[in-house]
Amino acid sequence: MASTSSPVHLDYYSFPLIALNYTTRQKLSLYLNPEAVTAFNWTHLAEEMDYNYLEIRNFERFPDPTSSLLDDWQKKHSKATVGELLNLLQKIERNDVLTDLTPLIDGDCQKYLKKTDESSKSPPVQVETVDSSGGQYITTRDDPSGHLPEQFDAFICYCAQDISFVQEMISRLEQTEHNLKLCVFDRDVLPGTCLWSITSELIEKRCRKMVVVISDDYLDSNECDFQTKFALSLGPGATERRLIPVKYKPMKRPFPSILRFITLCDNTNPHMQGWFWDRLTKALKK
Repeated sequence: MASTSSPVHLDYYSFPLIALNYTTRQKLSLYLNPEAVTAFNWTHLAEEMDYNYLEIRNFERFPDPTSSLLDDWQKKHSKATVGELLNLLQKIERNDVLTDLTPLIDGDCQKYLKKTDESSKSPPVQVETVDSSGGQYITTRDDPSGHLPEQFDAFICYCAQDISFVQEMISRLEQTEHNLKLCVFDRDVLPGTCLWSITSELIEKRCRKMVVVISDDYLDSNECDFQTKFALSLGPGATERRLIPVKYKPMKRPFPSILRFITLCDNTNPHMQGWFWDRLTKALKK
Protein backbone atom coordinates (compact mmCIF):
# COMPACT_ATOMS: atom_id res chain seq x y z
CA MET A 1 0.00 0.00 0.00
CA ALA A 2 1.38 3.39 -0.93
CA SER A 3 2.25 5.62 1.99
CA THR A 4 0.88 9.13 2.27
CA SER A 5 3.14 11.96 3.35
CA SER A 6 2.10 13.99 6.38
CA PRO A 7 1.72 17.73 6.00
CA VAL A 8 4.79 19.82 6.75
CA HIS A 9 4.53 21.80 9.99
CA LEU A 10 5.38 25.45 9.35
CA ASP A 11 6.85 27.75 11.97
CA TYR A 12 5.06 30.92 10.92
CA TYR A 13 7.31 33.05 13.13
CA SER A 14 10.27 32.14 10.91
CA PHE A 15 8.62 33.70 7.83
CA PRO A 16 8.94 37.47 7.24
CA LEU A 17 5.73 39.25 6.30
CA ILE A 18 6.98 39.62 2.71
CA ALA A 19 6.16 35.91 2.28
CA LEU A 20 2.47 36.84 1.94
CA ASN A 21 1.65 37.50 -1.69
CA TYR A 22 -0.69 39.98 -3.37
CA THR A 23 -3.78 37.75 -3.37
CA THR A 24 -3.52 36.97 0.34
CA ARG A 25 -3.00 40.63 1.24
CA GLN A 26 -5.97 41.71 -0.87
CA LYS A 27 -8.25 39.18 0.82
CA LEU A 28 -7.00 40.32 4.21
CA SER A 29 -7.94 43.87 3.22
CA LEU A 30 -11.43 42.73 2.25
CA TYR A 31 -11.89 41.42 5.79
CA LEU A 32 -10.28 44.29 7.71
CA ASN A 33 -10.93 47.50 5.75
CA PRO A 34 -14.71 47.76 6.36
CA GLU A 35 -15.95 49.30 9.59
CA ALA A 36 -18.19 46.80 11.35
CA VAL A 37 -20.10 46.92 14.61
CA THR A 38 -19.66 43.23 15.32
CA ALA A 39 -15.98 42.77 14.38
CA PHE A 40 -12.67 44.50 14.93
CA ASN A 41 -11.09 46.01 11.81
CA TRP A 42 -7.66 47.27 10.70
CA THR A 43 -7.60 50.10 13.25
CA HIS A 44 -7.66 47.59 16.10
CA LEU A 45 -4.90 45.59 14.39
CA ALA A 46 -2.84 48.80 14.16
CA GLU A 47 -3.32 49.39 17.90
CA GLU A 48 -2.01 45.89 18.62
CA MET A 49 1.01 46.76 16.42
CA ASP A 50 1.67 49.70 18.81
CA TYR A 51 0.72 52.48 16.39
CA ASN A 52 -0.55 55.64 18.10
CA TYR A 53 -3.72 57.58 17.38
CA LEU A 54 -2.18 60.06 14.92
CA GLU A 55 -0.38 57.31 13.00
CA ILE A 56 -3.61 55.33 12.67
CA ARG A 57 -5.51 58.40 11.48
CA ASN A 58 -2.80 58.95 8.87
CA PHE A 59 -3.45 55.50 7.37
CA GLU A 60 -7.08 56.49 6.75
CA ARG A 61 -6.03 58.69 3.81
CA PHE A 62 -4.89 55.64 1.82
CA PRO A 63 -7.40 53.81 -0.39
CA ASP A 64 -6.35 50.47 1.16
CA PRO A 65 -5.42 51.18 4.80
CA THR A 66 -4.84 47.51 5.67
CA SER A 67 -2.29 47.10 2.90
CA SER A 68 -0.58 50.37 3.80
CA LEU A 69 -0.46 49.32 7.44
CA LEU A 70 1.17 45.97 6.59
CA ASP A 71 3.69 47.65 4.29
CA ASP A 72 4.70 50.13 6.98
CA TRP A 73 4.85 47.47 9.70
CA GLN A 74 7.13 45.19 7.69
CA LYS A 75 9.46 48.13 6.92
CA LYS A 76 9.85 49.30 10.51
CA HIS A 77 9.67 46.25 12.74
CA SER A 78 11.88 43.17 12.92
CA LYS A 79 9.02 41.27 14.58
CA ALA A 80 6.87 41.71 11.46
CA THR A 81 6.50 38.00 10.73
CA VAL A 82 3.62 35.90 9.48
CA GLY A 83 3.40 34.27 12.89
CA GLU A 84 3.14 37.59 14.71
CA LEU A 85 0.43 38.79 12.30
CA LEU A 86 -1.60 35.64 12.98
CA ASN A 87 -1.08 36.15 16.71
CA LEU A 88 -2.39 39.73 16.50
CA LEU A 89 -5.40 38.65 14.44
CA GLN A 90 -6.20 36.17 17.19
CA LYS A 91 -5.86 38.92 19.80
CA ILE A 92 -8.48 41.04 18.02
CA GLU A 93 -10.71 37.96 17.78
CA ARG A 94 -10.71 37.68 13.99
CA ASN A 95 -10.80 33.90 13.95
CA ASP A 96 -12.89 34.09 10.78
CA VAL A 97 -9.87 35.56 8.99
CA LEU A 98 -7.56 32.91 10.40
CA THR A 99 -9.88 30.10 9.33
CA ASP A 100 -10.44 31.35 5.79
CA LEU A 101 -6.91 32.55 4.97
CA THR A 102 -4.76 29.84 6.59
CA PRO A 103 -4.71 27.67 3.41
CA LEU A 104 -3.52 30.68 1.37
CA ILE A 105 -0.93 31.58 3.99
CA ASP A 106 0.37 28.00 4.04
CA GLY A 107 0.77 28.12 0.25
CA ASP A 108 2.60 31.47 0.40
CA CYS A 109 5.02 30.18 3.03
CA GLN A 110 5.75 27.04 1.00
CA LYS A 111 6.51 29.21 -2.04
CA TYR A 112 8.76 31.42 0.09
CA LEU A 113 10.70 28.35 1.22
CA LYS A 114 11.15 27.35 -2.41
CA LYS A 115 12.39 30.83 -3.29
CA THR A 116 14.95 30.84 -0.49
CA ASP A 117 16.19 27.43 -1.64
CA GLU A 118 16.64 28.79 -5.17
CA SER A 119 18.56 31.79 -3.86
CA SER A 120 21.36 29.53 -2.64
CA LYS A 121 21.92 28.14 -6.13
CA SER A 122 24.14 29.67 -8.78
CA PRO A 123 22.39 31.70 -11.49
CA PRO A 124 21.97 30.23 -14.97
CA VAL A 125 24.33 31.35 -17.73
CA GLN A 126 21.39 32.88 -19.59
CA VAL A 127 18.54 34.50 -17.73
CA GLU A 128 14.99 34.17 -18.97
CA THR A 129 13.40 37.60 -18.77
CA VAL A 130 10.14 38.02 -16.93
CA ASP A 131 7.63 40.00 -19.00
CA SER A 132 5.76 42.23 -16.59
CA SER A 133 3.37 43.31 -19.32
CA GLY A 134 2.02 39.81 -19.78
CA GLY A 135 -0.08 39.64 -16.65
CA GLN A 136 2.61 38.50 -14.18
CA TYR A 137 3.11 40.42 -10.95
CA ILE A 138 6.28 40.08 -8.90
CA THR A 139 6.16 42.77 -6.19
CA THR A 140 3.77 43.30 -3.30
CA ARG A 141 2.15 46.39 -4.87
CA ASP A 142 1.92 45.17 -8.47
CA ASP A 143 -1.32 45.29 -10.40
CA PRO A 144 -2.18 41.60 -10.95
CA SER A 145 -3.26 42.38 -14.51
CA GLY A 146 0.27 43.53 -15.29
CA HIS A 147 -0.92 46.83 -16.76
CA LEU A 148 0.71 48.94 -14.03
CA PRO A 149 3.94 47.24 -12.97
CA GLU A 150 5.42 48.80 -9.85
CA GLN A 151 8.34 51.16 -10.48
CA PHE A 152 11.23 52.15 -8.18
CA ASP A 153 13.89 54.83 -7.94
CA ALA A 154 16.58 52.27 -7.17
CA PHE A 155 17.26 48.57 -6.81
CA ILE A 156 19.34 47.83 -3.70
CA CYS A 157 21.99 45.15 -4.24
CA TYR A 158 23.12 43.86 -0.85
CA CYS A 159 23.99 40.69 1.04
CA ALA A 160 22.16 39.51 4.15
CA GLN A 161 25.01 40.54 6.48
CA ASP A 162 24.52 44.19 5.48
CA ILE A 163 20.78 44.33 6.17
CA SER A 164 21.16 46.77 9.10
CA PHE A 165 22.66 49.37 6.76
CA VAL A 166 19.89 48.74 4.21
CA GLN A 167 17.33 49.33 6.96
CA GLU A 168 19.04 52.63 7.75
CA MET A 169 18.94 53.48 4.04
CA ILE A 170 15.19 52.84 4.01
CA SER A 171 14.74 55.10 7.03
CA ARG A 172 16.90 57.89 5.58
CA LEU A 173 15.68 57.87 1.99
CA GLU A 174 12.07 56.62 2.06
CA GLN A 175 10.69 57.82 5.36
CA THR A 176 11.95 61.42 5.13
CA GLU A 177 11.40 64.40 2.86
CA HIS A 178 13.54 62.66 0.21
CA ASN A 179 10.55 60.35 -0.42
CA LEU A 180 12.46 57.90 -2.62
CA LYS A 181 11.14 54.47 -3.45
CA LEU A 182 13.67 51.66 -3.04
CA CYS A 183 13.37 48.08 -4.22
CA VAL A 184 14.57 45.87 -1.36
CA PHE A 185 14.23 42.26 -2.46
CA ASP A 186 13.36 40.65 0.89
CA ARG A 187 10.72 43.28 1.55
CA ASP A 188 9.18 44.09 -1.83
CA VAL A 189 9.33 40.94 -3.96
CA LEU A 190 6.78 38.15 -3.88
CA PRO A 191 8.08 34.58 -3.54
CA GLY A 192 7.49 31.76 -5.96
CA THR A 193 9.18 32.69 -9.26
CA CYS A 194 12.74 32.14 -10.46
CA LEU A 195 14.99 34.39 -8.39
CA TRP A 196 17.28 35.31 -11.26
CA SER A 197 14.46 36.11 -13.68
CA ILE A 198 12.79 38.39 -11.16
CA THR A 199 16.06 40.16 -10.40
CA SER A 200 16.84 40.85 -14.04
CA GLU A 201 13.30 42.17 -14.62
CA LEU A 202 13.55 44.54 -11.67
CA ILE A 203 17.00 45.88 -12.52
CA GLU A 204 16.37 46.33 -16.25
CA LYS A 205 12.75 47.51 -16.38
CA ARG A 206 11.50 48.52 -12.95
CA CYS A 207 14.35 50.56 -11.38
CA ARG A 208 15.99 53.73 -12.68
CA LYS A 209 19.17 53.22 -10.64
CA MET A 210 20.96 50.49 -8.73
CA VAL A 211 22.74 50.98 -5.41
CA VAL A 212 25.43 48.38 -4.76
CA VAL A 213 26.30 48.01 -1.06
CA ILE A 214 29.98 47.02 -1.06
CA SER A 215 31.48 45.07 1.84
CA ASP A 216 33.71 42.06 2.45
CA ASP A 217 30.57 39.89 2.63
CA TYR A 218 29.34 41.31 -0.69
CA LEU A 219 32.43 39.81 -2.35
CA ASP A 220 31.32 36.32 -1.29
CA SER A 221 27.73 36.62 -2.51
CA ASN A 222 26.88 34.87 -5.79
CA GLU A 223 23.58 36.73 -5.87
CA CYS A 224 25.25 40.16 -5.54
CA ASP A 225 27.84 39.21 -8.14
CA PHE A 226 25.10 38.27 -10.61
CA GLN A 227 23.08 41.44 -9.96
CA THR A 228 26.11 43.70 -10.41
CA LYS A 229 27.32 42.01 -13.59
CA PHE A 230 23.81 41.99 -15.04
CA ALA A 231 23.40 45.73 -14.42
CA LEU A 232 26.82 46.43 -15.94
CA SER A 233 25.90 44.45 -19.04
CA LEU A 234 22.80 46.55 -19.77
CA GLY A 235 24.55 49.72 -20.85
CA PRO A 236 28.32 49.98 -20.61
CA GLY A 237 28.18 53.58 -21.82
CA ALA A 238 25.73 54.61 -19.09
CA THR A 239 27.31 52.75 -16.18
CA GLU A 240 28.29 55.92 -14.33
CA ARG A 241 24.70 57.15 -14.36
CA ARG A 242 23.01 53.84 -13.56
CA LEU A 243 25.16 52.18 -10.87
CA ILE A 244 25.98 53.79 -7.54
CA PRO A 245 28.48 51.82 -5.42
CA VAL A 246 28.21 52.54 -1.69
CA LYS A 247 30.81 51.71 0.96
CA TYR A 248 29.55 52.12 4.51
CA LYS A 249 32.23 50.38 6.59
CA PRO A 250 35.97 49.63 6.23
CA MET A 251 36.95 46.61 4.16
CA LYS A 252 39.82 44.16 4.66
CA ARG A 253 39.69 42.88 1.09
CA PRO A 254 40.32 44.73 -2.19
CA PHE A 255 37.49 46.79 -3.67
CA PRO A 256 35.84 44.92 -6.61
CA SER A 257 37.74 45.70 -9.79
CA ILE A 258 34.63 45.77 -11.99
CA LEU A 259 33.40 48.87 -10.09
CA ARG A 260 36.69 50.74 -9.65
CA PHE A 261 35.95 53.19 -12.50
CA ILE A 262 32.56 54.25 -11.08
CA THR A 263 32.30 57.12 -8.61
CA LEU A 264 31.95 55.74 -5.08
CA CYS A 265 29.72 57.08 -2.29
CA ASP A 266 32.08 56.45 0.62
CA ASN A 267 30.67 56.76 4.14
CA THR A 268 33.99 55.60 5.63
CA ASN A 269 35.66 58.82 4.51
CA PRO A 270 35.41 61.27 7.43
CA HIS A 271 35.32 64.22 5.02
CA MET A 272 32.20 62.83 3.33
CA GLN A 273 30.20 61.47 6.27
CA GLY A 274 28.43 64.76 6.97
CA TRP A 275 26.80 64.89 3.55
CA PHE A 276 26.80 61.22 2.58
CA TRP A 277 23.00 60.81 2.52
CA ASP A 278 22.43 64.08 0.65
CA ARG A 279 24.98 63.07 -1.97
CA LEU A 280 23.40 59.62 -2.38
CA THR A 281 19.95 61.22 -2.71
CA LYS A 282 21.15 63.61 -5.42
CA ALA A 283 22.75 60.71 -7.31
CA LEU A 284 19.48 58.76 -7.19
CA LYS A 285 17.38 61.71 -8.32
CA LYS A 286 19.74 62.77 -11.12
